[in-house]
Amino acid sequence: MSSPAARPALDEAFAYCLTTLRDLDRDRYLACLLMPEPIRRDMAALYLFNAEIARVRDLVREPLPGEIRLQWWRDLFEKSANGEDAGPLATALFDVIGRHHLPRKVLMSMCEARIFDLYDDPMPSRNDFEGYAGETASALIQLGLMVAAPAQAQAHAEAAGHAGVAQAVAGALLLIPRHAARGQVYLPLDMLSAAGLDREAFLSRQDTARIDAAIEIFATFGLEHLDKARAHLPASGEAFTPFLPVALVGPVLKRALKAKSGVFEASIASGPIGVQWRLWRASRTRLL
Repeated sequence: MSSPAARPALDEAFAYCLTTLRDLDRDRYLACLLMPEPIRRDMAALYLFNAEIARVRDLVREPLPGEIRLQWWRDLFEKSANGEDAGPLATALFDVIGRHHLPRKVLMSMCEARIFDLYDDPMPSRNDFEGYAGETASALIQLGLMVAAPAQAQAHAEAAGHAGVAQAVAGALLLIPRHAARGQVYLPLDMLSAAGLDREAFLSRQDTARIDAAIEIFATFGLEHLDKARAHLPASGEAFTPFLPVALVGPVLKRALKAKSGVFEASIASGPIGVQWRLWRASRTRLL
């Protein structure tokens, strides 16, 4: 627990997290605004950490500097008691870790999984994608459960797992233009193969019919996981809180099914008003 003298610096650190999250991950920022104040602060720190490690590829030109950035966080989790002198995000994050007894190994695994983002190797299979999503998006929801409703966290681990995969699929579909521009393919190779494609054929964008099929397979995969998450959603408001951002997933997946190969050109993201409305509705109905 922090001393009274440390509270102003800690308050500033949490304020920094929420403000910076607004610029780096506006969807989760808006979700935070719908959360009760104590949970909002803590979730903003978790969400900003996720945003920081998710954007490492955008900040570096070569994989090695990216690996160094991720290793810096892993070393911090392994060696630091409280993230002291490591910046406002670390200050707030380590306070959350300490008060909620969050497992540092999970946060370290999130960093480890993000190494995949630094390279152009294709995702080998749907099982590998589920593993990647499990250590990133699903882990973030599970950590959120430990913050918002610790007594119920384990009971809703299955919902967190499926919701995270659906969220990761939607994110990959939204980012297809950016990924393709730098030679990345997040659609698993076994799905591409089922559509008669390989990595190079997908990136060449020549065979529209087969790309349509691949996008359909991938989006349907996401919807299947979303349906499974919906079947296991928590009923209590506190436990539902970490699932709020998942309310934005369904419309993205449905637009991808409609656009298919058009996802390379047309945006399938919800507009600002649509995002706010869906988050508000989910916060009231506890439905995704």
